[in-house]
Amino acid sequence: MTKNSDTGHIIKAAHAKQAEQVLDVLKTDPASGLSEQEAVQRRARYGPNMLRMRKKAEAWRILLNQFQSAVVLLLSAAACVAFISGQWKEGLAVAVVLVINTLIGFATELKAIRSMEALRALGALTTRVRRSGHDVMIEAQDIVPGDIVVLEGGDIVTADLRLIEASNLSCDESTLTGESTPVTKTTRPTAIHIAVADMASMAFKGTAITRGSGLGVVCATGMDTELGRISKLVEEAAPEKSPLEKQIGKLSGQLIQATLVITVMIAAAGIATGKDPYLMIEAAIALAVAAIPEGLPIVATMALARGMWRMAKHNALIDQLSAVETLGATTVIFTDKTGTLTENRMMLDQLWLPLGEVHVDRDAGQFLAGIDTLDPEKNLGLRQALMSCVLCNNAELYDAGQDGTGDPMEIALLLAGRVAGMEHSSLLKQLPKTGEVAFDAEIKMMATIHKAKNQFSVFVKGAPEAVLDHATHIFSEGGPKKLDQEQLSLWHKRTDELARRGLRVLAVAMKQVKDNTVLPYQNLVFLGLLGLHDPARTDVPEAIRDCHRAGMRVVMITGDHAVTARNIAERIGLTGENVTVIEGRHLSAPKDLTEDERRKLIETDVFARVSPSQKLDLITVFQSAGEIVAMTGDGVNDAPALKKADIGIAMGLRGTQIAREAAAMVLQDDAFPTIVEAIREGRIIFRNIQRFVTYLLSCNLAEILVIGLAIIVGLPLPLLPLQILFLNLVTDVFPAFALGAGEGEEDILGRPPRNPKQPILTQGRWATIITHGFVITLATLGALMAAHLWLGLEGDSAVTISFLTLAFAQLWHVFNMREANAGLILNDITRNKFVWGALILCTSLLLGATYLPALADILHLVPPDRSGWALIITMSVVPVLSGQIGKAAISLFRQTDKISKMKPLD
Repeated sequence: MTKNSDTGHIIKAAHAKQAEQVLDVLKTDPASGLSEQEAVQRRARYGPNMLRMRKKAEAWRILLNQFQSAVVLLLSAAACVAFISGQWKEGLAVAVVLVINTLIGFATELKAIRSMEALRALGALTTRVRRSGHDVMIEAQDIVPGDIVVLEGGDIVTADLRLIEASNLSCDESTLTGESTPVTKTTRPTAIHIAVADMASMAFKGTAITRGSGLGVVCATGMDTELGRISKLVEEAAPEKSPLEKQIGKLSGQLIQATLVITVMIAAAGIATGKDPYLMIEAAIALAVAAIPEGLPIVATMALARGMWRMAKHNALIDQLSAVETLGATTVIFTDKTGTLTENRMMLDQLWLPLGEVHVDRDAGQFLAGIDTLDPEKNLGLRQALMSCVLCNNAELYDAGQDGTGDPMEIALLLAGRVAGMEHSSLLKQLPKTGEVAFDAEIKMMATIHKAKNQFSVFVKGAPEAVLDHATHIFSEGGPKKLDQEQLSLWHKRTDELARRGLRVLAVAMKQVKDNTVLPYQNLVFLGLLGLHDPARTDVPEAIRDCHRAGMRVVMITGDHAVTARNIAERIGLTGENVTVIEGRHLSAPKDLTEDERRKLIETDVFARVSPSQKLDLITVFQSAGEIVAMTGDGVNDAPALKKADIGIAMGLRGTQIAREAAAMVLQDDAFPTIVEAIREGRIIFRNIQRFVTYLLSCNLAEILVIGLAIIVGLPLPLLPLQILFLNLVTDVFPAFALGAGEGEEDILGRPPRNPKQPILTQGRWATIITHGFVITLATLGALMAAHLWLGLEGDSAVTISFLTLAFAQLWHVFNMREANAGLILNDITRNKFVWGALILCTSLLLGATYLPALADILHLVPPDRSGWALIITMSVVPVLSGQIGKAAISLFRQTDKISKMKPLD
């Protein structure tokens, strides 16, 4: 092989060469692909198939960012003031605080960023390649030049490929060319000097297969692909912040401005009343440092990252922070049926052929018509129906067991063929495939063409109504017979009968032709119906009940038959009343709907036989009614709907790569209960963020009020500058982190979705912040006055009382963050192990600051005696006791006033 670059590009102008010539240069065979040993050698030689699109955040840059914050600037100013005034001890102490604050910010931000990077790695793309004669799924980064890649509609192309087979194949190449119209692909060579957009014989990395199927050989990987060349120009793009992060950033900015104004006023008031100017300036700076909620964005990112990891553990993979917020506001879930509400464990259960009903006994390996065993070798009708199942198929079975690669429905058909002794590979040797018309979501059929002696056999499978519409004859042992209107009506009724049994129904047909270029769907001979069984998941009914309890509707949108969909909907308890079903053929465009028709659509439980464009219309109708829509999807045609929905949810097991790329969330187990668990986690994350924001701001407000009111009424300063800084490091940061890591209330799904337009801090939350801030302030100033009047303390001894009272009041204040309707003793705050860890750590640090001579000397603290500690403990618990009394009163008021428990709390 001739290598033309430093990575994975080993053949130039592949688009202009014959496919056979490219295969020869790459030393690979389309039937067997590379051996695993050869693939390992090529991977070592050419490197991984990766782009440098997203650089790993470097630790030194994260550390440098810490020195660009307002807190660092204020701390630096405080140190300068101390040094200028000759207070070297205080200046050095402020410098130490600066270092500690920076290290805490660095450590937490680094952990959050590394967590997000690791989370993104879970969503790596996979590709179906041919190795040693078998189709296997491998990670995209392991692809090497010469690999044979199997392409189907919905795949993301993960390397540059020279196409060697193409059936009805089209690609969306907008990522490369900017053109949104899909490009039709061919295996014929093109001119050598043409634009990328005109290279019809190539499929490029990063593009998407919009329809059809094909086979391609890898001729460029990594940075040598066309996408790689573009990525060299823009290797790093700034990550877009989620609306929640923007909201927190805006809130932080507004609070910084307000805090600076207030602290300047406090400093001016203190100087005007005769206090030491240097002390007041230093105190004002320290107060600004304590009051500015610099930790909000970091704690919010930590809370989001931790919550997203918990979702990942429950098989819900999210790498868009905005999706976390949307989950908590979701009001309607549009869900597919197969594999989401059902087990996606499909098996062919029945065939309805012209000779009658045939039951498949997989355990006995038999086909039964009544009590009689049918031999596929002797029964031509059964044999041809099974041949259509096996040959009109793109899946592949493993040598043993029930597993394979490909669509679960097609695997089920191959397994049925295996019962009859028909293996896919053996039949292909007898009837070599010469062409294929890939499945089209609009036509609802696919076809394969096979060479059979002096003619060609066309095998077709698809939706019963589509196949019957294109069939002109029906199979008969004596030869095909004309299919009249009466027979058509009869077969439509049989389709309904199979669907009522809860089976997914397909139809199969075939025809013999002399020319393999004829239209595949004309003049078909109908062979019969297939009924596939896919049982409902046992855990879905409970998940549906959870959705209803959480104020969310679940609506089924499926391409399946209406009767089948109704059967499953009733079985899983989709609604407590009669299931309402509308078929796609009865849907009108949103602009043509009357108000009554809109209302009827919004109240419908199941939409059956729905096309991709109709899914978009339904999302539009529901969103225009104010609903927040979550939409599940798995196919290439679901991608537009996944993007349009407020949150798109792709299937990780059976979903196409296009669907996964378009979605905000990927279900790694394709299970509906995982959606419910993710919504629960989304609500918990938002509630945790509300809590620690409320906690931080009420503590910060208390610190400002303690200093401000003391100056206004002429009291001595209740807190010294270094004490304020110490509080900022101890009682703010660790409890806030603990609240951000909470597991959430058990009844979080017992409330309706939140209003997405609702800010983080509602009027109720602001009232809570102000109330708690004033109570903590009064308790602190009350302790200071009691220390003067009752205990006769002065100077540092009195300030120690107010300092410790404020510190412990803020620590106990964390228990005020429980919900009003939560238990007094057992609630999500008391069950949070991180809260107890933070309390133990902070208490230890406060006691160390009080009793360690060196630290106590710097902070001007004097160890209190028993009466002093009695005063501290008594006054510090006042805020938490008043908070609990207030919550009890609110809860009692709601019960008395018959306010619903489903009412969301502010």
